[in-house]
Amino acid sequence: MLSRSVLASCRRQQSVTLCRSLATDVVPERTKRPPRPEISTAVVLNRSPLITRTPSLFERAYYTYQARIRRALHNPFPLDFYFKQGSLLETKFNLEEKKREHRAFGPKFKTEEDYVSKEKAAADKAAADQLALQEGEDNTLMPRVHEADNNRDHKSLDRKGRRNIYLLLQTKVDGNGIWRFPQGGVEKGELLHQAAQRDLYAQCGEKMDTWIVSRNPVGVHKESPADMSLPQPVAEKITFFFKAHIMTGQIQPNPSVISDFAWLTKQEIETRVEKEYWESVKDILSDY
Repeated sequence: MLSRSVLASCRRQQSVTLCRSLATDVVPERTKRPPRPEISTAVVLNRSPLITRTPSLFERAYYTYQARIRRALHNPFPLDFYFKQGSLLETKFNLEEKKREHRAFGPKFKTEEDYVSKEKAAADKAAADQLALQEGEDNTLMPRVHEADNNRDHKSLDRKGRRNIYLLLQTKVDGNGIWRFPQGGVEKGELLHQAAQRDLYAQCGEKMDTWIVSRNPVGVHKESPADMSLPQPVAEKITFFFKAHIMTGQIQPNPSVISDFAWLTKQEIETRVEKEYWESVKDILSDY
């Protein structure tokens, strides 16, 4: 009995030793940590609309309907209080009021001025024109389409006055010319919005009055590595976008890093930037 128990204990000890040797022989391979991402900032520099956009058919119909209601319900204007009877100012006001009535209710709407003789209507119009000439009035309106639109000048800040336009720069990356927003790196101890402002002035000059809206970014773009088959992990490139406005001035691009620039609408930007870049910035831009 003693020999059997000793033999059994020896077998158990051999099996434990074998298991320990097998466990210590397998050394787990350490996983390599990916390098820290490369952080950069970009400025979405916006020039707001200069004039109101042309209303749609529905908007024009709504405004016309509201104008008719206001003119139908408003109190009569006290002519006797403001104008001397038979004066040129009263004649001028009546002619202008007639135009407003026709604009609100249509050309078929009749006013008191429509029932006067043709000779008196012509005399009143001549008197009103003479008064406007004496007062130096000029009713000629500027065109809503700027000369920069006719010449297709994409570098002018006066183009597309009814739309939001954004600054896009053409720069060379790895020998290829690509279009993107003003972008640069972040220095040690520098806040993101400060880096965005510094890079904007470094690339576009300081002869413009700009304002970064917030310290918080409005979007982010993660650039995937061009070659995924590399044995060594590649640092991920992350770009944070900051919204900014330009009030006055014009950019003077740095020729060492910028080859071209343009002020473009959202739809025009889509045709110039890369597809992945567009997917990251399309929701930041205004449709109008």
